[in-house]
Amino acid sequence: MNATTTPSPVPMDLPETAPVEAVAEPRALTPHVAISRVVILVNTLSGSVGPRAVAEVEAIMADYPCEAEIVELVGATMDAQIDAALASNPDVLFVLAGDGTARAAASRAGPGGPLVAPLPGGTMNMLPRALYGTGDWKLALREALENGSPQCVSGGIVEGQSFYCAGIFGSPALWAPAREAMRTGKLSLAWTYGRRALKRAFSGKIRVELDGGKVRRSEALALISPMISRAMDDPIGLEAAAMDPADAAQVFRLAANALFSDWRQDPSVVTQPARKIRIRARSRIPAVLDGEPTLLHHDTMVTFIPKAWQALAPDLRPQGEAV
Repeated sequence: MNATTTPSPVPMDLPETAPVEAVAEPRALTPHVAISRVVILVNTLSGSVGPRAVAEVEAIMADYPCEAEIVELVGATMDAQIDAALASNPDVLFVLAGDGTARAAASRAGPGGPLVAPLPGGTMNMLPRALYGTGDWKLALREALENGSPQCVSGGIVEGQSFYCAGIFGSPALWAPAREAMRTGKLSLAWTYGRRALKRAFSGKIRVELDGGKVRRSEALALISPMISRAMDDPIGLEAAAMDPADAAQVFRLAANALFSDWRQDPSVVTQPARKIRIRARSRIPAVLDGEPTLLHHDTMVTFIPKAWQALAPDLRPQGEAV
């Protein structure tokens, strides 16, 4: 018997199916506050921001389930842009810019305005580092979005200028430009600033009155906000630290204590809380407010602000310790 074979069926061409790509789940927003809309102000010309920052912010915000409006700040219209952002009533106003712009936005928001998150986009970044414990603005942005909660920030105000970390008044404030130039590697400029500071150092003391008390003559005064002060648990005032080194050797000793131990233990330092501080001198008073140098009137008053504005940040105290 001849065997027969059944022909195999001819395979039919099946339509190709595209591989299924996994859709990434949105990253969870902080459970401590409702966030549906945010505004991010970006100054691409600021110290550590850069020209790609707007695109980088867009990429990060795409990971979160909220509406984000990104505004690139322009120098001539910066104040108007900050006002417009606040007027739009976002849940959070992020500020990726220099220290001065961040302080300006926070001051305008006030205690009744939206939450403000000043990201580290400047050079010194005192306020962002106190809030987030990092100088990386991308990490700070994600930290605020994922773990932030409303935090009341107190501070001080002098001649219309606010500060929320620390103010330094007197001749040692003249060293701030030299220190910043050294930090950025501009050694020649640091030397120039240093020589200028040496010429003016120890040329005259300031007179300080704390809450109307006895007048104290001092070489310098540091006013430290409760946010970063290790000496105060509650916002009862600014920690006033009068520094009175007698000569350059004591200045270097004080600097060493500031680096390697608690500078409050230095014998040339006297501290106490204060709410109203009067500072007088024979000429205009050099000062540094949250890292920004300025010159004040020869007779000026610093006032404590217990509730200046609300930040979106994790718990402030432990991170402020590292500033």
